Parts: sequence; C-alpha cells; structure tokens
Amino acid sequence: MHYKEAKAILSATNGMNLYRGCTHGCIYCDSRSTCYQIQHDFEDVEVKINAPELLEDALRRKRKCCMIGTGSMCDPYLPIEKSEQLMRRCLELIDRYSFGVSLLTKSDLALRDLDLLKNINEKTKAVVCTTLTTFDEDLCRILEPHVVTTKQRFEMLRTMHEAGIHTGVWLCPILPFLNDTEENLRGLLGYCFDAGVEVIVNFGMGVTLRDGDRQYFYQKLDEHFPGMKERYIRAFGGSYPCASPNSVKLMKIFHDECRAHGVICDPDEAFAYLTKFEDKQAEAQISLF
Repeated sequence: MHYKEAKAILSATNGMNLYRGCTHGCIYCDSRSTCYQIQHDFEDVEVKINAPELLEDALRRKRKCCMIGTGSMCDPYLPIEKSEQLMRRCLELIDRYSFGVSLLTKSDLALRDLDLLKNINEKTKAVVCTTLTTFDEDLCRILEPHVVTTKQRFEMLRTMHEAGIHTGVWLCPILPFLNDTEENLRGLLGYCFDAGVEVIVNFGMGVTLRDGDRQYFYQKLDEHFPGMKERYIRAFGGSYPCASPNSVKLMKIFHDECRAHGVICDPDEAFAYLTKFEDKQAEAQISLF
C-alpha cells in the first residue's frame, strides 16, 4: 500500500472511496478497467490518508443532511482498514453530524463498527449492503479468493439485521457458464431472505467486460477453467455486456421471488431507497405535537 493526500472525497452523488485499488482478487472486477486510469498496481492500494479531514469539511458545508455512500469503486473494509481505520473515523463523523450512511462491502469487518452504525441508525438510516455472486463456497473461493465467503457475508448481514440495521445485497455479476444456474440463484436469494434484506440491486444476469478487466478475467479463466475463455470469445466476442443465455428464466425467478418476499428489486427503486435520507429525530418531534 501507499499513502496519498486526496483533493476531495465526496462525489457529486455523495459517494466516497477511501482507498484506490483492491486486494480482494475477484476475477471479474470492473474496477480494474483502464478507463478508471489507476496509475499504480491494482493490488498496491492507495490510502487517501486525509479522507476524514476532507469528509468533515464537506459535511460542515452541507446545507442539509443526506445519505453518504461508500464502496462503489473500492471496498471500505479492505484488510488494511484494520490498521488504517479510515472507515471508522468517517463513520464517527457521519454520526457526529447526523448524516445517514449506505455502505457496500464484501467483508465482515463491518461488524467492528456496529456500535457506530447503530448510533447512526437511531437518528437516521444506516444501510449495510454486500455483494453476493455464488452460493457454492468452493466456487466462491475461486471467483473471490481473498474475501470472506458467501456464507460469512450472509452471516454478517443477518447479524446487522438482528441489530436493527437495514441490509441489502448487490446480486452481481452472474457469470455466464459458471454460476448462471437456477440452483445458484435460489441459493443466493435464500440467503437474502433469511438475512432480512430489504433491497437487492441487480442489473441483469450476466457480466460486463472492458479493457483491463477483460484481460485479467480471461487470464483467471485460463488458470481455473481451461477452455472457458474460448467459450466466452465465441459467445460474446468483444462485447461489453455479456448476458447469460439463461437470463430470461433467471430474471423471472428473481423478480417473482423478490416480490413474493416484499424485497425491492427494481434498480431505480433500489437506488432511491439507498439514497433516501430519513430524519428520525425530526419525525419524533413532529409526532409529539
């Protein structure tokens, strides 16, 4: 890892990435794409050492409280977060200034900060989301080799839910010819429903590949699934979207099951939920009168 002072931390949509690069090793990672112009080795994680100071300045300047998002480009709970504690320091600020938070992680390290998440959730809304791709634990260790397994992420979500924290899942990617089966989808959805998730983000059954990401993905396919790269090339060529041949069937199961369990599954509705700020303190005061 290496340190760098960032110029800003919040995006126009109030999202933040405290690190740049990743050590999770997920074979399909879009953040490896060359369009993001990462100028260092992807695994040599850049630590935005002044992120908490930048965040505090940004929160002070906000006219209204809102939801602060994390994890769109980089997991806020990388292993180095154990020592750097940038996410915890930022959650302390979000709590102090009464903002909400919606975080996305593949790590159960988020449980370390359950105390702060509960504080935030008492005043407004704290949402913890994780990414789930495959129900098979052995396959998970190939596709996502350096993160906690699917089952451990499910257990993290269930613990959050039991503590009153809102939970959600990003169900993606579903990789053609690897985990695009009804068995895998129903297994993942079972975890979601058992963990009490309120929202599932899914953009379709498939994966997207672009320059940088595609080369690494194909390298790993050759390493773990001989002949699979050639199958992808025959099926998709150089296409950016690579939809599963089972997409129609899987999407019907996905929508039917989510609706039956009262889980938000429309992408627009999901993002509206994740970004909607709730002021519980103000609502409580109004109810008194």
